[in-house]
Amino acid sequence: MSLDEIRRMKSRTDWDRLRKAGDHEGEAEFPVDWSAVEVVVPEPKRLISLRLDADVVDFFRRQGKGYQTRMNAVLRAYKEAQEKAG
Repeated sequence: MSLDEIRRMKSRTDWDRLRKAGDHEGEAEFPVDWSAVEVVVPEPKRLISLRLDADVVDFFRRQGKGYQTRMNAVLRAYKEAQEKAG
């Protein structure tokens, strides 16, 4: 399909049904055992100076807000894979 054909397509979404349904379908409340909840306080991040290739930084920045958190997640996944490999 061309972009023009896609733009001319009629939506098959039942918007009226979705508006009436609200934000959540199902039970309004569900039980939570708060006595078993453990509050986890994240460790503070360490501020460092790091030199990265411009294209790497641009790649993560293009993904929007939170790009530094995503970069940290990628580095963490690599670290954990290396630790697991021994």
